[in-house]
Amino acid sequence: MTTKLPNQISGAEAIVHCLLAEGVNLIYGYPGGAIMPFYDELYKFQDRLRHVLVRHEQGAAHAAQGYARATGKVGVAVATSGPGATNLVTGIADAQIDSTPLVCITGQVGRHLLGSDAFQETDIIGISTPITKWNYQITKAAEIPYI
Repeated sequence: MTTKLPNQISGAEAIVHCLLAEGVNLIYGYPGGAIMPFYDELYKFQDRLRHVLVRHEQGAAHAAQGYARATGKVGVAVATSGPGATNLVTGIADAQIDSTPLVCITGQVGRHLLGSDAFQETDIIGISTPITKWNYQITKAAEIPYI
């Protein structure tokens, strides 16, 4: 466990704050190991950021896309690393084809394990580059406010 200084927040908390600052109040997702810090933080904000638990990550992407189409707001889908992230691909591709605003947040192995073929490590950036307008892999929490 890392020690936080009084004015520091975790990367997971920074993501939640950024979503709220952008007016997001509903997300769809399926939890898993690598995304659990985000879910732990999300629980603290459940009065302002509603989470819809889906049965499969692909359902999260399609539900978020449907929400975006119906409301005109951005849809947000959340999944864990590896197979959780790859299960979002069909929904991401469909959203891109239809110009539907969709933000997908996935877990990933720790940065010290990147490129080591660690459990559930997947090059989701490489996989999703052809079907996204923009993607980014966070390696330090300090990057979050700038993306």
